[in-house]
Amino acid sequence: MSAPAGQRDVAINVATTTLLCAWQRMLFWPEERTLFVADIHLGKAASFRAAGVPMPTGHSGHDLNRISALLSAYQATRLVILGDMVHAQTSYSSALDHHFKAFRALHSGVDMILVRGNHDRHAGDAPPAWGLKIVAEPYLLGPFACCHEPGKAGNSGFELAGHLHPAIRLQTARESVTLPCFWRHAYGIVLPAFGSLTGNFTLRLKPSESAIVIAGQQLHEIKYRE
Repeated sequence: MSAPAGQRDVAINVATTTLLCAWQRMLFWPEERTLFVADIHLGKAASFRAAGVPMPTGHSGHDLNRISALLSAYQATRLVILGDMVHAQTSYSSALDHHFKAFRALHSGVDMILVRGNHDRHAGDAPPAWGLKIVAEPYLLGPFACCHEPGKAGNSGFELAGHLHPAIRLQTARESVTLPCFWRHAYGIVLPAFGSLTGNFTLRLKPSESAIVIAGQQLHEIKYRE
């Protein structure tokens, strides 16, 4: 399956199959037409506003539109959210409900699975009308153990996880930049945070680890160096 125009995907061979890393902060499994994202944190701005912190509106609708575009472009039939779909209990607003129901109706033929993350557990399960299958980690799907927090798969499969919001710091003698990345470690891959209102955790790679760094619409693999 070809990628949409203007994208640069990196194919990685894992667990007897192939995954595509995309600059839009998602993994795609062509064999099963499955799209993986992590850490969307829908309603994060609303939860800040509820606490009296001024924040702009529109992040949740924007992020759902990004997922919608990816589902259509890759002709995905399954969406797996690797935890932290909703930020907090106060994130469940009428606006978010409207946006998600419209998103779900647009992709009524797509199976949508949420692996509960720590924020989802505190926020409470999404309403049934959102049409999600909500599962605990690890959720086994083919050769993959779908988790939110890295290290929860045990020996149950090649781990796909989120939670950490991984990033890599690149620097020269005079300046530095921190960029989101896919972190490939000994037993799996940690996805970058998908949400547009999320921070990052800067990694220090260890031997045998690598990172696929997202720089605009380009992906670059960086390996451990002494």
